[in-house]
Amino acid sequence: MQRLANYIFAAILLFSGSVCAAPKTTSSIAIDIETGEVLSSENPDTLRYPASLTKLMTLYLTFEALENGKLKLSTPLKVSRVAAGRSPSKIGVRAGQTITVQNAINAVIVKSANDCATVLAEGLAKDEREFAKLMTAKAKKLGMKKTTFKNASGLNNSQQFSTARDMAVLGSAIYHHFPKYYKWFSMQKFTYQGRTYYTHNHVLKQFKGADGMKTGYLAASGYNIVTSAKRNGIRVLAVTMGHKTYQQRDKKVMDLMDRGIKKIALNNQKSAHTVMAKLDMPEKTIEKIRKEEPQKVIAKGNWGIQVGAFRNYAKARSYAFSIKKKMPELKAYPIDVESVEGDMVVLYRSRITNIAKKDAEELCNRLKKENKSCIVVNTKSSSQLAMADN
Repeated sequence: MQRLANYIFAAILLFSGSVCAAPKTTSSIAIDIETGEVLSSENPDTLRYPASLTKLMTLYLTFEALENGKLKLSTPLKVSRVAAGRSPSKIGVRAGQTITVQNAINAVIVKSANDCATVLAEGLAKDEREFAKLMTAKAKKLGMKKTTFKNASGLNNSQQFSTARDMAVLGSAIYHHFPKYYKWFSMQKFTYQGRTYYTHNHVLKQFKGADGMKTGYLAASGYNIVTSAKRNGIRVLAVTMGHKTYQQRDKKVMDLMDRGIKKIALNNQKSAHTVMAKLDMPEKTIEKIRKEEPQKVIAKGNWGIQVGAFRNYAKARSYAFSIKKKMPELKAYPIDVESVEGDMVVLYRSRITNIAKKDAEELCNRLKKENKSCIVVNTKSSSQLAMADN
């Protein structure tokens, strides 16, 4: 009966035109990872098989478990027969053995090891099927509206699909929620039991400033990638899916990041000139005032800092007030609580608004240093990536 149900589901998708199997065109999106602003996109909401990009959610839930104390990096996880029997890519752990959480994470990031992805899943849930339910629930909570997970690795499953936009949301969530683990995505190799494994992500070597995140491939999906890069203080994240070769994929994603970085730099330059024109002051005078009396040049603008997303309106507003008390310079700025209706719940985004972009970025960075979640947002833009807090 279950097999029949699967065939029926696949048929519904096929005839509804929503099936994600091998679309003729590729999908891509590039964002300013600090603000969520969409810099460019092409078919970003087309359903596709995520392949090993799926492992980003497996890692998200693993990082979450490390943060809340359910796991430690040194925790030994038992390898089941199911995990050991996963098809390549894998590192060949054997049933009955154990592997530490740290080594399993390294194997998933660098080698894209399907066996280790299953080990992590079984370490956090009764089995991989139950873990996939947790993955999908977390995806919905983060704002990944079109994503369904069925396993921890991205191996073939006709009901497992996502979009470029949703994968950008996931990449952003990992960056903002787990900054101390994010650096691991820049690993190009790791050694386990005397053997060295090398990354599948060639962009790390080919693009200056690249530092993550994950590649993926299935015959049905084509070549996919989620990656990010930082140059001159500007960070972008790009996703592209459905390419015929990894060379085409890499060329596309590097072009997306290069153009995205240049676009942000140009926008920043224009914003600076606009502010100076409005103040009718030369740049040296403005910088002198900024150094002597910073509060006098914190200009009002169309930007804000999102400090959280909650299921309760009162909690969202109360939390914003607590942040304002922590930062007296925010006293004059209004609080905005925006409701966002998702597929499962209504979330309330807690924001402090009407801030100039540069000031918002500085304030947000200060909050992050104190381990407070924060995202800079353009409150007037409709082309912004929506992401709920964890």
